[in-house]
Amino acid sequence: MKKYNKVVLAYSGGLDTSVIIPWLKENYGCEVIAVAADVGQGAELSGLEEKALKTGASKLYIEDLRAEFVNEYIFPTLKAGAVYENQYLLGTSFARPIIAKRITEIAKAEGADAIAHGCTGKGNDQVRFELAIAAYAPHMDIIAPWRTWEMKSREDEIEYAEKHNIPLNITRETNYSKDKNLWHLSHEGLDLEDPANEPNYDKILELGVTPWAAPDEAEYVTIGFEKGVPVSLNGEKMDGVKLIEKLNALGGKHGVGLCDMVENRLVGMKSRGVYETPGGTILYKAHDMLEQICLDKLTLHYKQKMALEFADLVYNGQWYTPLREALSAFVDKTQETVNGQVKLKLYKGNIIGAGMTSPDSLYDEDIATFGEDQVYDQFDSKGFIRLFGLPIRIKAMLEEKKQK
Repeated sequence: MKKYNKVVLAYSGGLDTSVIIPWLKENYGCEVIAVAADVGQGAELSGLEEKALKTGASKLYIEDLRAEFVNEYIFPTLKAGAVYENQYLLGTSFARPIIAKRITEIAKAEGADAIAHGCTGKGNDQVRFELAIAAYAPHMDIIAPWRTWEMKSREDEIEYAEKHNIPLNITRETNYSKDKNLWHLSHEGLDLEDPANEPNYDKILELGVTPWAAPDEAEYVTIGFEKGVPVSLNGEKMDGVKLIEKLNALGGKHGVGLCDMVENRLVGMKSRGVYETPGGTILYKAHDMLEQICLDKLTLHYKQKMALEFADLVYNGQWYTPLREALSAFVDKTQETVNGQVKLKLYKGNIIGAGMTSPDSLYDEDIATFGEDQVYDQFDSKGFIRLFGLPIRIKAMLEEKKQK
């Protein structure tokens, strides 16, 4: 193996990265500097410094990236309406670029020889991390132990941790692969690997309850938007971090935002995961409703097509690309008139629209009314339909000629 003097590790304190610190020191004889990014995982950061140092790191950086995460990654994706394969709200996907960017900055400042991560050779995250590193440090070496070490499973990692007296917060029975941040919590592995198994929600849920355990009374919530960005909750102005935290609590309370899906990973295989995204699911619903009255048909329909490409770029780790930046510029233009208030009713896993208003609404009740109006001549539709259907009529006339 190539030898390194100093390696910066993307550190979460979970199973993979806890094992990687001593493994790096054993195999590379290097100093290991751990970097933990605070993207809203909360209590998971508690005691992290002590754990990192005890397992062999020379120091630990804990970087508070929450505000940047929300404003520069979450909200641009929300404004785009990007959803991967109709269900996944990209919670892990857009967290990786900001984490890798900050780790790269620290690696440069520390004069590190390489950056290490704990992503598996089967997953998407290895691509997301390494493309982001390439965007900011194209010549930096990358160490990915899962692609080279002798361990082949999470059970092997647990055995290694036990032999090296590395403290873990999991057991072989609770050894789910999880990723938590301000936006979501994902669950993979163990019994979830078989799509035939119903998830044991009572066992795995952390951000909320199941719909059937939610309160029997509905709760209303009103979200205010400015240029497509959520800026207020129930009339109170607040920053994005606080707003998402409050919506997570509300959505979780009412069983909102559960997703059980089999997705197509970038590396080619299918993967089953369960996602909790209570606040994000509410925001997507509210934003979609507001766009219905604020965007014209051509723009809305084209934006919906573009959202598929945007979701693929985010999922595939291509955040730092000219195309993603160009699509975001288009999105920002469309959002100039996405202003207003959306009222929703939360009830047992459902998000039900309860009204919306906007100073930029294109909906005109005087034109749309079923009652008498003075602004629309219904007779005009006759000529419109005749011209609109002309190709159909011509084809039918041709078929009649052929049959004679």
